[in-house]
Amino acid sequence: MNLTIKEISGKRDLKKFIKFQYKLYRGNKYYVPPLLISELDTLLPAKNPAYEFCEAKFWLAYSNNKIVGRIAGIINHKYIETWDKKQARFSWFDCIEDENVAFALFETVEKWAKSKGMNAIYGPYGFTNLDKHGVLVEGFNELATNSSNYNYPYYKDFIEKYGYKKEVDWVERSIKVPDKIPDKIQRLSKLIAEKNKLHFKEINTKSDLKKYANELFDLFNQSYAKLYGMVEFTEKQKEWMTKNYYNVLNKDYMAVVYNEDEKMVAFGISMPSLSKALQKAGGRLFPFGIFYIKSALKRNDTLDLLLIGVHPDYQKKGVNALLFNKITPNIFKNGFKYVETTQNLESNAEVQNQWRLYETRQHKRARSFIKTLS
Repeated sequence: MNLTIKEISGKRDLKKFIKFQYKLYRGNKYYVPPLLISELDTLLPAKNPAYEFCEAKFWLAYSNNKIVGRIAGIINHKYIETWDKKQARFSWFDCIEDENVAFALFETVEKWAKSKGMNAIYGPYGFTNLDKHGVLVEGFNELATNSSNYNYPYYKDFIEKYGYKKEVDWVERSIKVPDKIPDKIQRLSKLIAEKNKLHFKEINTKSDLKKYANELFDLFNQSYAKLYGMVEFTEKQKEWMTKNYYNVLNKDYMAVVYNEDEKMVAFGISMPSLSKALQKAGGRLFPFGIFYIKSALKRNDTLDLLLIGVHPDYQKKGVNALLFNKITPNIFKNGFKYVETTQNLESNAEVQNQWRLYETRQHKRARSFIKTLS
């Protein structure tokens, strides 16, 4: 194979970089294509505030003038400072079923990482914790969510063969919506609220979402501080993410919990699944993509749990039960049949245990790999 690796830059090349995945997974009924405009906003330095503390390179693999693979290399300097680990990340990795293509891409990103003084590289992992991460290693016949990667089974084999080892796993569960809220959840919710003097703040309008956004992201920084790869969000990132998510979030599927001192101590954010809508859109917001998305936000049988955060002082006290108890009546009212947990760290016992009172199916698993650079 006549293989060439080309470093790319600029909007035109980035569009080629993004569109390769659409061709690679064309016809695959489990893959969910991201919107081209959203991917561009993430990858362009002029758009993504993460570039204030990150640097990135992008490469495409060509064979006979045809794109056959892609990879990104990222160095998050705040991560290095926070965790005292000189580690780079690889991300946006895709390739045809040819290990030579994968190996050439890994060789390229590793050479770059070593030239920047890094002693290890891990991934797939994006700029921040809210970017997609992990290689799918179980659940290839399950519909992906908008917040997780989908890939072919050979990705894992290529990564391991090139010397990478497992670092962490995330698992996903499908929860069957019960006929009623479990009695134990209702009792726990009442007891926990009374014991800890907790109460909900009502979210009555879309404007309320913005009102709570800054405090919510501050709590996110605190509650996720010790989790894998976590780096605090900056003020510009908070503004950027609030702007990006404002139009698709629905107050019916959000909850915020406050203590007696009127400090936010927990939050839960979920939204109707966009997987099938994005498949129909095929990466395009216009002319019909926006219609498919708006329709999915109104009529759907699956809800995606996006984020749950609990202040460290209130963790392991069952506060999650309050969040589920608050949102569940709206799940019933709007006819949802299933809830997708999206990715939860396998090692996060508290999160894994919270599903034990429900009928669940652990159906997907993703993995981050790591390799020491000599």
